[in-house]
Amino acid sequence: MREKNNETVRWYGKGIPYLENINHKGKLIVIEGPDSSGRSTQISLLTAKLEADGHAVINTGLKRSELVGEGILEAKRNAALGKKTLALFYAADFADQLEQKIIPSLEAGYIVLADRYIYTLMARNTVRGIPRKWSHDLYGFALVPDLVYYLKVDPYTLVHRVFEKNSSLDYYESGSDMGLSDDMFESFIIYQQKIAKEFQTMQKTYGLVPIEGDHTAEEINADLKKRVDTFLRTKR
Repeated sequence: MREKNNETVRWYGKGIPYLENINHKGKLIVIEGPDSSGRSTQISLLTAKLEADGHAVINTGLKRSELVGEGILEAKRNAALGKKTLALFYAADFADQLEQKIIPSLEAGYIVLADRYIYTLMARNTVRGIPRKWSHDLYGFALVPDLVYYLKVDPYTLVHRVFEKNSSLDYYESGSDMGLSDDMFESFIIYQQKIAKEFQTMQKTYGLVPIEGDHTAEEINADLKKRVDTFLRTKR
């Protein structure tokens, strides 16, 4: 950790050496959770609320790097990359966004709302057999967020939401690349259970706060707004 201009800059490892003089005036808030858990809806609602309260807000998420984002999509379409190669692809995507978008926004005093962060990436790596320490070390350059919420949704509820939204299951989000089951529905349930178990393991280590994602969007939003408002009032 380093003290800069009365703000504590915290990294998960050694950080980014050439960005050690960060004037961290903003706040980084992360919403984690599986696909169709309601993350994007909550990000949108929180953005509107925070902007109405006078805060400058910017959104970020996975696969949004102009440098790497399209490459990840193409690699996943071909399904030809090894698990560590794909993990490094995602790490490069995150690193580019961290340096080009997240850190500059925090320096400018923005509240950065992240639609997932490094935790989903680490959970995916672990359930595919990559050691936790490898992933933790890989993301040692990542900033520690101010708040991290994880939307927990029962896999059986989740699969119905996915079908309602897309009418099909994603190859990777079903764990089909892992050979869990010949039945894609069953593979999805098994994979999501493994991801949920990994998030439970990470809660204590990384300070993730679980939120019951099986509730209505309005109930979840009321809970999140209360938590975020309390945090910002305390900091102010």
